[in-house]
Amino acid sequence: MIKRQESELAAHGFAWEEGLHFPLTKKETTAIVSAVLQEDDTKHDITTAATVKSNRRAKCRLVARQAGVIAGLPLACEAFLQLDPAVTMRIEHEDGTRVRPQTPVMFLSGHAVGLLSAERVALNFVQRLSGIATMTARYVEAVSGTGVHILDTRKTTPLWRRLEKYAVRAGGGLNHRMDLSAAVPPSGIKVEVECDTLDQVRAAIDAGADIILLDNMQLVTLREAVKLVDGRAVTEASGGVTLDTVRLIAETGVDWISVGALTHSAPALDLALDFD
Repeated sequence: MIKRQESELAAHGFAWEEGLHFPLTKKETTAIVSAVLQEDDTKHDITTAATVKSNRRAKCRLVARQAGVIAGLPLACEAFLQLDPAVTMRIEHEDGTRVRPQTPVMFLSGHAVGLLSAERVALNFVQRLSGIATMTARYVEAVSGTGVHILDTRKTTPLWRRLEKYAVRAGGGLNHRMDLSAAVPPSGIKVEVECDTLDQVRAAIDAGADIILLDNMQLVTLREAVKLVDGRAVTEASGGVTLDTVRLIAETGVDWISVGALTHSAPALDLALDFD
């Protein structure tokens, strides 16, 4: 996160895990949240207008209903701030934090109208990104002790890629390349060759590939491929990886495992805004 946004949210009690940086600038954050608030037409919230006095104040808390990893709070904060610039917020568990069921994540106090109208937008952001962070953390835990890194892919929601890849980092995963022009990790231009067979692996090694993607290979073939490579390139397993299979894949000796499900199939984390 850039210093401007960091200092502004710090005034509301927002802290950052070392090394985890929110990917949007203040201008970008304001724009995307504004667009989503407009999509929900929060300026014409007929239910709230009909049932809540305009000067009424309220207190509420964002609560995790299930265990998981939090991500996306800067977007939630921006949603509440845009509808009530005087809102006060206290963050109890910042992005990247693991929480248990019924854990209060943040506390808010402000105009009831603004809090209620921003509620769904704020929850949509945090539930989606926390879901990705939580699923990533489960994959990372599943391969604990093997030395394998869990990576995401480019199978992301259109226009949400930076946010979803940020959520992967919040869950302890690593980002594969951001787009078609970018290099894969670590930094610097690397040549990655996708291989379906052992013959292709041999050819890729002979050609001096930096990274060899072992696509949809059976476990026995993965082990043979890792032996063939023998440390001369980074090995990445990909294709059909699930929580049930990821540990077995890691134990073949590959360096990386890329998982499209982290971003395209993660269920939303159950969070709610409870009012006093």
